[in-house]
Amino acid sequence: MRKLLVATKNRGKAKEIKELIGDFFDIILTLSDFDENINIIEDGKTFEENALKKSKTIYSLYKLPTLADDSGLEVDALDGRPGVYSARYAGDNATDEEKIKKLLEELKNIPEEKRGAQFVCVLTFIDENGRMYQTRGVCRGKIGFAPKGLNGFGYDPIFIPEGYNATFAELESDEKNRISHRARAFEKLKKILGEIYNEDTCDK
Repeated sequence: MRKLLVATKNRGKAKEIKELIGDFFDIILTLSDFDENINIIEDGKTFEENALKKSKTIYSLYKLPTLADDSGLEVDALDGRPGVYSARYAGDNATDEEKIKKLLEELKNIPEEKRGAQFVCVLTFIDENGRMYQTRGVCRGKIGFAPKGLNGFGYDPIFIPEGYNATFAELESDEKNRISHRARAFEKLKKILGEIYNEDTCDK
């Protein structure tokens, strides 16, 4: 019975991860499945540093194959903000709606042609033997002028990926999972998992 512990309490993120690499694991656990109240301070200056810190901390506690990600939105007109501060851009306990409102307010005078942005996802996977692997995925796009769509989470309702006229939140999950920053990082991870577990990734 192969288990994967995802270093998050975000069930939306865990659901997305299950859709992406669930074929490699029989059970996918999150921090919500454990009694300990784990609070990891994400004080890294890069997505890579934060993902590595989270995965190493959780693996040291449970010694299970562990996956951590750090992802965020980088807006060109804001010099890459919110970046590693995406989750707490409007304060530590801010809702997705509050974060979106703050970002749109900062971009209110920015025209469409200058609203370029990218979602970045960095994954760190530690296998049962303590070996670490890291992958990175990027999805370019732009920031819309108002939230649209009911799917997804975070900044999805205002991010319009390149080649689309719809936001991430307006796309069906299978379509988003094909093009997203997280999907691109996971495509690289799936190849690594296939090598670790000697499974064919063609149909995964």
